[in-house]
Amino acid sequence: MWDRLITDCHVATMVASAGNPLGLFPNATIGIDGGKIVRVGKRTELAGFKAKEVIACGGAWITPGLVDCHTHLVFGGTRANEHAMRRAGATYEEIAKAGGGIVSTVKASKAATDEELQASARRRLHAMMAGGVTTIEIKSGYGLDTAAEMRLLNAARAIGRDEPVRIVTTLLAAHALPPEAKEGAARDAYVRMIAEEMIPAVAKAGLASSVDAFCESIAFTPAEVERVFTAARANGLPVRLHAEQLTNQKGAELAARYKALSADHLEHLDAAGARAMAAAGTVAVLLPGAFYALNEKKKPPVDLLRDAGVPIAIASDCNPGTSPLLNPQLVMNMACTLFGLTPEEAIAGMTINAARALGLAHEVGSIEAGKAADLCVWRVSELSELGYWIGMPGPERRIFAGEG
Repeated sequence: MWDRLITDCHVATMVASAGNPLGLFPNATIGIDGGKIVRVGKRTELAGFKAKEVIACGGAWITPGLVDCHTHLVFGGTRANEHAMRRAGATYEEIAKAGGGIVSTVKASKAATDEELQASARRRLHAMMAGGVTTIEIKSGYGLDTAAEMRLLNAARAIGRDEPVRIVTTLLAAHALPPEAKEGAARDAYVRMIAEEMIPAVAKAGLASSVDAFCESIAFTPAEVERVFTAARANGLPVRLHAEQLTNQKGAELAARYKALSADHLEHLDAAGARAMAAAGTVAVLLPGAFYALNEKKKPPVDLLRDAGVPIAIASDCNPGTSPLLNPQLVMNMACTLFGLTPEEAIAGMTINAARALGLAHEVGSIEAGKAADLCVWRVSELSELGYWIGMPGPERRIFAGEG
C-alpha cells in the first residue's frame, strides 16, 4: 500500500519529448511512497492500487514544486532608500560608490542578532513557499569575513530545519570588496583570504553546496574569480557565477572553463559565452526582478541561448537592494513579458532547469519515478496561466516530500 495516491489530475511531468516540451500527461494519477514518486500513469492503469491517503484533484494541473535557484534571502535591514535614489536617477555603480549597495547590507547584517536574521528570512521564505516553492537556494555574501559568512550560512540552514522546504546553501565568497580592501595589497589579501581560509573552512563544516562569485567591473576581476574557483575545486565544491550583468567581463566563458553549474544574469552575454556554456553544460539563470528593479534596458540574449542549446532557468534573485521580489508567479510573468520567454520556457525555468542549475535534477524538478514527491496543484484551465497572471496567488495545494 502506497502512502498517497493523487488522482483526477493533469500532470506536467517536465520530461520533454518531441512536440511535448513540458511532458504533459492528461487524466493522470501519481503514486507516492516514502516521500518518492513511485509511478505516474493513466487513471485507468492505477485504479486498482491502494493508498493510505487518496487526493482527488478535480481536474487540476500538477507541476513539480517550484525551484528558486538564486536568492540572497538572509540579510539584515532593507535598502528602501536606494529605491528612492534610483527613481531620482542614481545608477547601480553610483549607489555602490556612495557607500550603498552590498556593503550597506553587510553592516546591517552584522548588526542584527541571529534571531533577527532568522526571523526576517523566515518571513520571506514563507512568502516564497506560499507561491509554490519547495526548493530554494540561499547565498551568503553579506558577511565579507569567514566567521560572518559562516554565520549567514548557518542561519539559512537553521530556518529550513522545521519548514517543509528544501534549502540549498551557497557560499558567495566573492560578493563585494570591503571598503578597506578596494585596491592594492589589501585587495589581494582579501581574495587570498577567501581562497585560503574562507572556502576551506566552509567546506570542512559542510555548510555550502557550491561557491559563487560576482565577476563585474564593480566587483571581482576574472583573474580574482579564477583564484576563488580554483580553491573551490580544490575543496570539492562546484561553482556558479554572477556574470555579464552590467558589462561583458567574459565571465560566462570563465564559468564554462570550470564546468560551472550556472552563470546568472547574463544581460551582456555574447555568442562566444553562450557557446562555451552550452559545451560545458552550464545553465543560464535569468533574473528578471533585478532587470526590472534596476530599470535596465539591455535584455539577456535569449535567442543566443536558445540557438546555442543552453538550458534557461529563471529565479527571483530576492535581495534587499536590486530585487526585493517574493512572488514566484511574478518571476514567471516577468520572464515572459520582459525577456520574451514562452510560458513553457518559464515553467521549465522554475522547475527542471532550475534544478539543473543547483545540480539537483536527479532529485527534483520533474515528476517521474524515483524523484522527490514535491508537487504543486494549480487550479487553472491551462498551464500557460502561470506566466499570464501578474502575481497570481500560489497553488491550491503544495505537497512536499518530507511532509506526512
